[in-house]
Amino acid sequence: MQFYSRKMNEMYATEILNWKYEEPYDFYNNELCDESLKEFLESPYYSIVNDQEELVGYFCTGTSAQVPKGHDYGVYIDECIDVGIGMKPELTGKGYGAEFFSFVLNHLQNLQQEKNCPLRLTVATFNTRAIHLYEKLGFKKVMDFTASTEFITMRKG
Repeated sequence: MQFYSRKMNEMYATEILNWKYEEPYDFYNNELCDESLKEFLESPYYSIVNDQEELVGYFCTGTSAQVPKGHDYGVYIDECIDVGIGMKPELTGKGYGAEFFSFVLNHLQNLQQEKNCPLRLTVATFNTRAIHLYEKLGFKKVMDFTASTEFITMRKG
């Protein structure tokens, strides 16, 4: 599958906010409301489409990719580029993860050419499927903390 990055817009954001994942991934379900829509449109969020211009996922960077409670544990002290991703629920678990996340990592590398900071992500510990993918792509576990659930931060570079 070919992936392309697009500027986040209201149509893509609305679609993403309406995605519904099955248990236990329903933890990642969002709510379509003005506040969520504003977050997607005013923060560094990027849409990812396929070669038919169909939305397949998104990624975000910076504080949008962080779990706010993690600051209480000092997990975001080091200078890193935080990244968060989401894939359309119908595409998860179908073997697209490595290709999808590799696209995001390459895109980030192009965006951040001068800034040679390590990449960091935060993931719920129950999401072993994602953790396995991140390890496969070179991320290492750094720290864990508990907010509404247990999380780990992982770092590459």
